[in-house]
Amino acid sequence: MPHAPTLTPSASVGDQLERLVEIMRILRSPDGCPWDREQTVASLRPFVLEEAYEVVDAIDNGNVQALRDELGDFLLEAVFLAQICAEEGSFSLSDSLQAISEKLIRRHPHVFEKDSAPENKNVKTPEDVKRRWEEIKAEERLAEGDATGLLAGIPTALPGLLRAYRMGKRAATVGFDWVDGGAVTDKVHEELTELKEAVEGGTPEDVEEELGDLLFTVVNLARHLGVEPESAIRGANQKFAKRFHELERQLAASNRAIADASADELERAWREVKASETEQ
Repeated sequence: MPHAPTLTPSASVGDQLERLVEIMRILRSPDGCPWDREQTVASLRPFVLEEAYEVVDAIDNGNVQALRDELGDFLLEAVFLAQICAEEGSFSLSDSLQAISEKLIRRHPHVFEKDSAPENKNVKTPEDVKRRWEEIKAEERLAEGDATGLLAGIPTALPGLLRAYRMGKRAATVGFDWVDGGAVTDKVHEELTELKEAVEGGTPEDVEEELGDLLFTVVNLARHLGVEPESAIRGANQKFAKRFHELERQLAASNRAIADASADELERAWREVKASETEQ
């Protein structure tokens, strides 16, 4: 029977990582865990997404203890995937670690090759870093013979708002962008008018298309305002959930259910919940 390797709590990061890799190797071995052995790269996909969102949730809640644990779970998924790929002869975790280390060095010439070229010496601000990062990525795509275009590499599996944000940001690096936030606001109003026209006389497909255009434009307005849209919508979701829970609580205190309240009563109660927040 295989035994899990043990380490002291003061073991180095490298030792702890090697221990996790060895544990996963044992779990995937013939004498390991039946569930772990049957997993594939594809079957782990939902777990990778779930763990990523749980990391974000810990960040949003400011829960450092949860963040520590969730980072461990997220790292496990990376080790799990690398172990499967190593068994298939594709690559090892060491290959992945080497790739990201080399990428970080290559994408930060203003740190690691500061004196090698004028364009590296002129990187002074976070905005300069982002611009130089995109320039280097574009150079890498050309060197690799990637002719798929500027938007290549933006994952299609990203949440819709985040992918729209990334595409708008990438296009802006070559000047394909609105002049300022005011111009985007005007475009929002234009898209809203087109949506209203589709609702009044278009097909369901027309409505969906125009609503998509409106959402895409709002995402780009967020970009111009310096707001990350996924963070903004998460905040709005949390605020709505908190207010709705309070609405339920107040009605329950009066022995009433939401379904029994009229639209006017719900609107009045909702305004009271919002007003109570400003008083706190």
